[in-house]
Amino acid sequence: MNKKNNKAAEENDNFRCGFVTIFGRANTGKSTLLNSMLGNKLSITSNKPQTTRNKITGILNRDDSQIIFIDTPGIGAAKGVMGNNLVRIAYGSLNSADIILVIIDALAGITREDEKILSRTTDTGAIVYLVINKIDLIGKQNILLMIESMKKYKHIKEFIPVSAKKGTNLERLIACVSNDLPVAHRYFDDDLITDRPEEFVFSEFIREKIYRLLKQEVPYSTLVEVNEIKEGKNEVLVVSANIFVEKESQKGIIVGKNGEMIKKIGTSAREDIEEFTGCKVFLDLHVRVKPRWTEDIDTLHKHGYTTEEN
Repeated sequence: MNKKNNKAAEENDNFRCGFVTIFGRANTGKSTLLNSMLGNKLSITSNKPQTTRNKITGILNRDDSQIIFIDTPGIGAAKGVMGNNLVRIAYGSLNSADIILVIIDALAGITREDEKILSRTTDTGAIVYLVINKIDLIGKQNILLMIESMKKYKHIKEFIPVSAKKGTNLERLIACVSNDLPVAHRYFDDDLITDRPEEFVFSEFIREKIYRLLKQEVPYSTLVEVNEIKEGKNEVLVVSANIFVEKESQKGIIVGKNGEMIKKIGTSAREDIEEFTGCKVFLDLHVRVKPRWTEDIDTLHKHGYTTEEN
């Protein structure tokens, strides 16, 4: 998906464009917030840590601005080699941000990890917002007390309470972000919602279903790789993908009795891919064993789970 050259002839001198990093602890609703602001499902969600494993770019095109959101892995859910790499990816995303949205879970309150995260944003040079999510779950007075307690962080420009799930206050958040971006021409074509290839987006949809349907630790040991996307008969999009796990026993869990679980995963993921593409889809899934892939740097690097430091 190609970047676009400056469009000076199409945009006025007040057009704004820049990068906005969505940052915070695991399970604060970062990915739900991104999807709600875009009005499209792009970043996968579940109630399990490490659901977001990569930086996900979501592009919101407006008449007066292009907002390039970067959804990041959650802080505080690190497990093993991959988990530590994901935390480095998240912190590394702060370096290129024009604006940082630090997301707080209103129901959980301000945690020690939240305080640590906010402290790390003081010297980035970016504009920092504190976004208090899930306000539909607590009372207004508690929200006000939370905001008051965080005013000690003088570098926070905006305190914005929202409900990503219900859409509350998102227009205000988007308007504030748009106004604070630097004056610049578009970075991407105005018909894109992400710079990620379809293979990545489809693999994430599949991985989300594994996270949502399986309650064991299996999801953390799964890797999804889309091998092929092609047009089949009657304009049906044929998508072939492998689901890798670390143990033979995990393969059995994902396949399920008489193949029932893999059918559920495939059906649910296919529906998301069809909604995303607007096409009929045939999804062909295979489960394979790849021992200790979560500790293999080459595999982690291939799938974007490492930083340049690795």
